[in-house]
Amino acid sequence: MVRFFKDKRETDSASFQVTSKDFQELLKKFKASNDFLTFQFPNDDGYIISYFNSLVSVQQLHEQVLAVMSNQPKKVLKQLKGDIPMEDMKLTADLKDIQRLVLEGSIMIQYKQDDEMCLLIPCVHSVKRQISTPESEYTVVGSKEAFVESLDSNLNLIRNRLPTPELQSKEFRVGSISQTRIAVLYIDGVVNQQIIKTVIQRIEDIEYDTIVDISFVSQMITDNRNSMFPQLIDTERPDHLASVLSEGKIGIMLDGSPHALVGPNTIISFFSSFEDYFQIWNLGTSFRLIRLFAVLFSVLSSPLYVAVLTYHYQVIPTDLLPILISSRGVIPFPPILEAIVLEGTIELLREAAVRLPAKVGSTIGIVGGIVIGSAAVEAGFVSNVLLMLVALAALASFTVPIYQISNTIRLIRFPFLIAAQLYGLFGIALCSAFILSHLLKLTSLGSPYLDPLYPLRIHDFKDSLIRLPFSKQKKRPQFLRTENPLRIRKEAEKRNTRNDIDE
Repeated sequence: MVRFFKDKRETDSASFQVTSKDFQELLKKFKASNDFLTFQFPNDDGYIISYFNSLVSVQQLHEQVLAVMSNQPKKVLKQLKGDIPMEDMKLTADLKDIQRLVLEGSIMIQYKQDDEMCLLIPCVHSVKRQISTPESEYTVVGSKEAFVESLDSNLNLIRNRLPTPELQSKEFRVGSISQTRIAVLYIDGVVNQQIIKTVIQRIEDIEYDTIVDISFVSQMITDNRNSMFPQLIDTERPDHLASVLSEGKIGIMLDGSPHALVGPNTIISFFSSFEDYFQIWNLGTSFRLIRLFAVLFSVLSSPLYVAVLTYHYQVIPTDLLPILISSRGVIPFPPILEAIVLEGTIELLREAAVRLPAKVGSTIGIVGGIVIGSAAVEAGFVSNVLLMLVALAALASFTVPIYQISNTIRLIRFPFLIAAQLYGLFGIALCSAFILSHLLKLTSLGSPYLDPLYPLRIHDFKDSLIRLPFSKQKKRPQFLRTENPLRIRKEAEKRNTRNDIDE
């Protein structure tokens, strides 16, 4: 009969005599936890089996391990390893390996004659979420698969889309306590090796105790950690990651996170939706330009209102002037305070809608916006013209396909508002110059953030502000400095033929 116990005093002390003090200390730490079980099989003179009950598949333990051991005479661990039909078993006395593998869900088997040597058999009980549809990057056309929290499942999704031996995955562990698996993906022969070395070096330099999400890694390996502008794209779509890997970019995935990081990127990448490639090129280009215009309108509409009404009312068209006068006739506040109150209210409604449950949050966002906006206009706190501008600006900010850059757009409005109040249109121009100078210096994994505008690369305009047909995109983006710049096989064959003729 199998006997379970959680305290060392309940066992036969002779069965656990070890010569290594460190090994005893490790067992003591394990047994301090209530879910760590130890028993002797098949009797008091048999093997000593230990494992964490919360990590191990008990069914697999009984069917594939104990069933084989019960039909075999007692053997040394090396012989037992050959009889158990399991993969990735390890026979070791290394305490680091023992600790890591047991905490990952392996069963530890000791033999009384060789207590320090342990046979570690993986019997992981993994709790996985089923693959579902994307939430933040949902598209009408295209794949409906999204990453899950399992790194192995996510790697499977990528390898199914890129069945090539050149697809490489380099795994590391980050977090002194969490020891979380992290994988760097790239296509060998395409990606620039210097970028790979940079990313691997930054990951190895991470010194933090617990890494629970890929966003932690993003903040630690970016070029400028103080910039409001994100430099790595966060994606939940396997098809998106597979596509950019073929361009020459890299992907970073973390076990336990349903998202992946993509880099290097340009600022235009954050306004390009993956759905643009599922449509004909002229429609994709039109929607991309609409998003860029919407972002500019979202950032500048309220500051322009403040600047014009405070300093430059003479530029207001004559037909529009009576409307503005009537809308602000009963407003007791200056335009800047009026704008800050409305912008702050919009941000409060956004945060409330995000933090509340989905069904309640959508109701709060719609009803709250209508009720508060109407009440503010009727009470004379804000003008209806500014209310319309702020509402349109908030709506325009939702057109951004990448969530990280949308947060940046929400915040940079306020420096523009302050500059507009202080210096009018000159203040807006001055604030724009400061942001532009910051973007000129910003890089993403060493690549220029404003490409193809700076440095000017005409070739990269084919898939930046506009998206030309796939037949026109014969080469990969120049800013990635890929080892193999050609994307169309015929072009490579033509080039090889010309080289043969020249020779």
